[in-house]
This record gives sequence, structure tokens and C-alpha cells, in this order.
Amino acid sequence: MPDAVMLFAAGFGTRMGALTADRPKPLIEVAGRPLLDHALEIARGLRPARIVANAHYRAGQIAAHLADTEVRVSHEPEAILDTGGGLRAALPLLAADPVYTLNTDAIWRGPNPLTLLHAAWDGARMEALLLCLPPEDALGHAGAGDFALGPDGQAVRGPGAVYSGAQIIATGALAEVPERVFSLNRVWDGMIARGTLYAMLYPGRWCDVGRPEGIALAEAMLAEDRDVRA
Repeated sequence: MPDAVMLFAAGFGTRMGALTADRPKPLIEVAGRPLLDHALEIARGLRPARIVANAHYRAGQIAAHLADTEVRVSHEPEAILDTGGGLRAALPLLAADPVYTLNTDAIWRGPNPLTLLHAAWDGARMEALLLCLPPEDALGHAGAGDFALGPDGQAVRGPGAVYSGAQIIATGALAEVPERVFSLNRVWDGMIARGTLYAMLYPGRWCDVGRPEGIALAEAMLAEDRDVRA
């Protein structure tokens, strides 16, 4: 089955304050490039058959930015559908199962996260495989983590690992939620109950750019790469 990647780009970006008054968060620049372009580079590294981005807040700007690319836009004009609802609405465009999803408000330093997920995926026992990080490698993120990982990678709620916003997920479980607007957290909880939610740790660093201060943190992290190459 050809691979497909969903880029989440519909959010309001309220934590960014004035920076999102005139643009959607995915078009905020880090190191001279929009966040959306950083995520798109990762998606293209997988060489997928299809890439889809959803759009709600200032959707016209997202659509215009992607107009000359291969990316198709899943519009959410009436209401923002959250991660679960947004992914389910985009399934006709993605035309794949499972699919990869990637948040667009983070910067990565290290190997391509989607190719790592691809290599580790086992559809016989997994309904989703989340890419996580130890808290010390998750810049700009506060808290003790989102998931605890068992010896075999099975994931449950609890402190330990920070979810990065990258995953592979089988789409069948999306049909279990009757509401139109819902978070993927509800789907993951069902998988935890069935023992089919798994996670793995990313062997690099990652920076959350959900707040203004994350921009400087991400640019400093990327500068470390340039310094090493120099």
C-alpha cells in the first residue's frame, strides 16, 4: 500500500500570541523557513504517494503557500475538527491505511522521524506507533512526559516519554468515535485498552515551537548542527 502523510496545519496557534494575528502558525518562520516547509521536507523524505495538509484558521494562506506543490489541502471551513476529526475528514485524500501524521509546530535534529517509524512498524500487533523523546531531548516542552513505554514498546498513559507529534496509525479505529470533532487521544485510549498502542524513542533532539520562545530554542538547536558541520 503506498504511503501517505497527513500534516496537521489547521490550528489557531493561540499560544503564539500576536505572531498568529495575521498568519497561521505553520507559516511562522524558523531559521528563515516556514514551519510548514520544515515539516514538508520531512514528509518528502519518506517519498510518499500522497501528502495532505488540513487547514482551518487562515486556510487561504495555507492553500496559497502549497498551491505549486504536490500537497493536497483538506479544508475544514465550518469548524476546526481537532486531530482525530481532521484526520478522518482527510482520509479520502490520503487513500491509504495506515497513514503517517506529523504536527507542523516542531523542529527536528537527527534522522528523519517518518523513516524511523516506517522501519519499526508492525501492523500485525500495532494499531498506532508513536514517536516519543526523553524529556531531556524535548526542547521547549514542560512536564514529565505523556507516555510510559514497556519493554516491548507498548505504551500507556503516564510520565516518561514526550510525544513528538509523529506517528503511524491504522485508520479503522477512527470510526469508533461518533462525534465529528475529536482528539486522537480518544482513539489512543481505545488502543491502550486493547494493548495495541506502541511507541519508540527518537535518537535525536526535537523542539516544540508552539510558543514564541520556541522559535529561538529551535534556531539555536539548528545552529548547533551548522557549527558541527563547519
